Parts: sequence; structure tokens; C-alpha cells
Amino acid sequence: MSETTAAFCPPFCPRKRCKQHTSKTGFRWVRYGTYATQGSTTRIQRYRCLHCRRTFSATAFTNTYYAKRPELLIPLGHRMLACSGFRQMAREMRCAASTLMRQAARIGRQGLLWMASMLPQGPIEGPLVVDGFESFSYSQYHPCYVNIAVGGESHHTYAFTFSPLRRKGRMTKHQRRRRARIEAKHGRPDPKAIERGTAALLRITCSSPQAIVIRSDDHQAYPRAFRTLKHLDITHEMTPSVQARTSGNPLFPVNLVDGLIRHNSANHKRETIAFSKHAQGLIERVAWLLVWRNCCKPFSENHGGGTPAMRAGLTEHQMTVEGLLEWRLFPKRTALPEEWQGYYDRREHAPGTHKARPHRLKNAY
Repeated sequence: MSETTAAFCPPFCPRKRCKQHTSKTGFRWVRYGTYATQGSTTRIQRYRCLHCRRTFSATAFTNTYYAKRPELLIPLGHRMLACSGFRQMAREMRCAASTLMRQAARIGRQGLLWMASMLPQGPIEGPLVVDGFESFSYSQYHPCYVNIAVGGESHHTYAFTFSPLRRKGRMTKHQRRRRARIEAKHGRPDPKAIERGTAALLRITCSSPQAIVIRSDDHQAYPRAFRTLKHLDITHEMTPSVQARTSGNPLFPVNLVDGLIRHNSANHKRETIAFSKHAQGLIERVAWLLVWRNCCKPFSENHGGGTPAMRAGLTEHQMTVEGLLEWRLFPKRTALPEEWQGYYDRREHAPGTHKARPHRLKNAY
């Protein structure tokens, strides 16, 4: 039996139907033997919950639980931040691309839970910078808008939401006919998607009543979204979108996030064949990149200054990819906003596209 496994003390019951799954006190357990996996000499400790009388292992609290290739998780977490496509990563790791996609979904859900665990419980200090990142999934007939809220001083990304859009811009007659056929069969995307997505974004970020300064560009949907938020006293500072995107621009914190998403994600490169085939894949990769940027990436590569999460007072030290993925976060113990619960369950898809495989655990955990 390894020292790590033997010394581990389960903090709660991992069985979601047990009352001690969400309780913070009173959990009682006993050791219940050990077992070894095929091809390994390391003994893994098992436990019995004295409340529900069910057994579980120490690995139930790790992110590699129920994974057939657990050794791929950490390398995949790094490669997803290095602008690699899944087929490129699969060739290097000698596995199927679908194997990596399933583990990437697991990493994305972990990222969502990390972001939810760091949502502010009270008023936000300093201004908030709001903007959107436009991309597409499945095909260019299914564009989308990722609404992002970033701290103006800390550069911490508090939240994001996903809004399907209608294809716009210059199109040939054939492309217009194809768009018309898609919309006739599956319906036209919500014309107020950005407005609704921005309102949801701010409800997630600012859940308690407060006075706040919000900076944005001159997109017409933003003022309409702000008017629906009765619990916020908003001072809106608008900057034209044509203004140079330098560090002196008031929107620089969110512009920098947009640039990092394109720089670090293969699915958002211009004219790429590595674009996301499902809206869910896009959401999960964005969630993972944002939590890495919040907790692992220094404020300045050359001068340090702590991570954005440290500057926002949400963490005390700089984290690593290994630290973010070591221990599993449980959705019933981390309250997810309504929009993010849909993302976690993999229910998001654009009309006329293939639905991603929903997230349903095959076990009791």
C-alpha cells in the first residue's frame, strides 16, 4: 500500500445521494480493505461510509476516477493551452482523438467548477469590463458569441456565457440559400441572444445588489441588457470599438483575454480546420483556458505581480495545471449558476448541429 493512499482521509462521502455528501461536519468512515488495478502493484485503499453504508475508494476523489487512460489527463491539460488540435495531440500520445475529447470534456467541467467556486459572494471592487468574443462551432453557419466579464484592475475573468448567433456579413447567393434552408428547418437564432447572454453574465458575476462601474464598447445590446438588471446601480462607461487596442485602452483587460483565447486555442485560429465541432467543446475549452489564466498565469510574464485571482483576493498563491486537476470537484458541493449547470450537463448546442454526448455518470458518484 502506498503512503499517499494509506494516509488519505476522505473529507466527505462521494456518493451524491448520501446526506454526508454535502455536509461539512459529522462524516464518519472506516477503512474497508484495499485492491490493486490490473498491471499495477500499488494497493488502493477502500472505505465504507457509516451513514449510507456504501463503499468507495480513494481514487473517487481524484480527477482520473473511472478514466481508462489516467496518464493522459495532465499532458492533455497542458496541450489544450498550447494551441494544439486533438488529432495532433492524439498522434503524439498514441491514442484515439475521441479519447482525448472525452477527457477534455472532463477538464472543461473541472474548469467550470473552479470558476464557480471563485465567484464573488459580495460586491466587486473596482470596475468591470464586459465584451464578447465571436467565433463559430460546427460550421460558419453557426456563429456564436462568448460574453466575458473581467475585473478592470485585477484582470480576473469572473464569468462567461455562450450565445448562438445568426450568420451575417457578405455571403454568396448559394450561402444565403443554404442559411435560409437551415433556418427553415431548425429555426432562426434568437436576435436578442447577446442581450440575454450579457444580462445572464452580469447576474452570475454580480449576484448581490451593488453599485458598479461597467466598461464596454459601443455594442447596442449592452445598454439594453443593463436596464434589465434591477439589482445593480450601473455606471456605464463606453469606449468606441475602433479605438486602438493598446494597454491605454479602458477595455484592455478584456481585449487581452480575447487575444489569449485566439493565441492559446487551436479551435479559434483564423481559417483553421481545428474548429470546434460541438458548441459544448468550445465552451469547455474556454472554461479551462479562463481558469488557467486566472489561477496559473502571472499578471505579467516579465514582471510577475501574482495571478489575476490573487490580485482579486480569491486565492492566496499561484497554482499549477497539476494542482487544478489533482482533486476532483463535485457539482453538488459547488453551486453552479443556472446557465453553467446546462454547460456542465452538456445540454448546450446550436440549432441544426449535432448534440454532444450528454454528461451522465454511469456510476453512483
